[in-house]
Amino acid sequence: VQLQASGGGLVQAGASLRLSCAASVRTFSQYPFGWFRQAPGKEREFVAAEGWSGSSSYYADSVKGRFTISRDNAKNTVYLQMSNLKPDDTAVYYCAARSFGSEGLSDYRNYDYWGQGTQVTVSS
Repeated sequence: VQLQASGGGLVQAGASLRLSCAASVRTFSQYPFGWFRQAPGKEREFVAAEGWSGSSSYYADSVKGRFTISRDNAKNTVYLQMSNLKPDDTAVYYCAARSFGSEGLSDYRNYDYWGQGTQVTVSS
């Protein structure tokens, strides 16, 4: 499984961005996916996750109501729509996939595959 994240950039506070994660996998709809981020000097933190075939969605409290995770099974792509961005959202964002199971999707240790990361920078 290979994951390719894209869509990051430099934006001002209040702006929106959509991150994409293209997955090379046969049975895309059966994989749970997650988005994590890591700011300089900080640990990797959970942002959002979606169970297999979009069965359920989970969000960190810090992004709830501003970020939305979704997927397009026809394009083998997972998205993270980010709105009302804040400087605290500045980080490298990673997408991740899990082979099976939908428990503990907020824990990065439960994922098997990772994309390369895409930088999001929000200026004040």
